[in-house]
Parts: sequence; structure tokens; C-alpha cells
Amino acid sequence: MTIQLLFFGITTDLIGNSSAAFTLPEACSVALFKVLLIEKYPQLQNNSSFAIAVNESYATENEVIKEGDVVAIIPPVSGG
Repeated sequence: MTIQLLFFGITTDLIGNSSAAFTLPEACSVALFKVLLIEKYPQLQNNSSFAIAVNESYATENEVIKEGDVVAIIPPVSGG
């Protein structure tokens, strides 16, 4: 299945793009997605504390991603 990825903050710089199509196996959990994401984009390895949002809602590790979902990669944000 294919989903749309959106990258924010430092992840945009690391990937070199703000969005991408991404292919996943059926019934893929967010936990498995994170593993597959690091395999495809190893430059995210050192920034693995990012949050995942599916269709504009923060996702849990057990949530299942479905065909056509929009998945956002949100890095930690520090403020001042």
C-alpha cells in the first residue's frame, strides 16, 4: 500500500524534501513503520525521537496505518 509522508523541521533538511510517497505492507503498525522509515532514510537514525501523526492526529505505536493515509514525521521542538 502507498501512503503520503510529510516531513517537518529538521527532518525536512535531513531528507531534502517536505513530502514523499512511501510503500508499506498491509496492516502496518506505527512501530513497524518507524523501523521501515529508518531503513529507507538512515539519516533519521540519530533523530529517532520524532513523533508520528496519522491524518493529523498523533499516533500510538499500535495504530495501524491504512492505504492513502497521510503520515507526518514531527521532530522534537525546543522553545525559549
